Amino acid sequence: MKHRVRINHEIRAKELRVIDDQDDNLGVLTLDQALDIAEDRGLDLIEISPEAVPPVAKIMDYGKWQYIQDRKSREARSKTHITETKSLQVKIGTGDHDLEMKAKKASEFLKEGHRVKINLFLPGRSKYLEPRFLQERLERLLRLVSENYRVAEPAQKSHKGLTIVIERD
Repeated sequence: MKHRVRINHEIRAKELRVIDDQDDNLGVLTLDQALDIAEDRGLDLIEISPEAVPPVAKIMDYGKWQYIQDRKSREARSKTHITETKSLQVKIGTGDHDLEMKAKKASEFLKEGHRVKINLFLPGRSKYLEPRFLQERLERLLRLVSENYRVAEPAQKSHKGLTIVIERD
């Protein structure tokens, strides 16, 4: 949650550590002293760190401060990489060539930094096959994946069959 930034007379602290527009530390001043200095320079007093003891305030133009904060947050958002979980579905009787294609797709997803959820789809009675046999079928696909990976969530029974999640190592 973003807290509302207090400026000028909205500031409630009696004493503030004040930084001026040249980034010089003016030391701990009373609110009235800090407001007088800001007013003399034709600038605003902005409380930038209200949790500090004493709170930190900066003397600068409020519009410029908002612009700088907006630019910082936009830059931070652009640098974030959202990891998606991509899904692949394989059936028990999937042929070798199709498995190679699925493994190639899984490798591409891993290279892009995504997690890959591989579903071994078990229709009808095949849900009741030997668990070791089903595990071997999943491992057939995993052996074909060219990227280095680690198992994020081991193979588990799901409503569709058997599911495993892998991610880049």
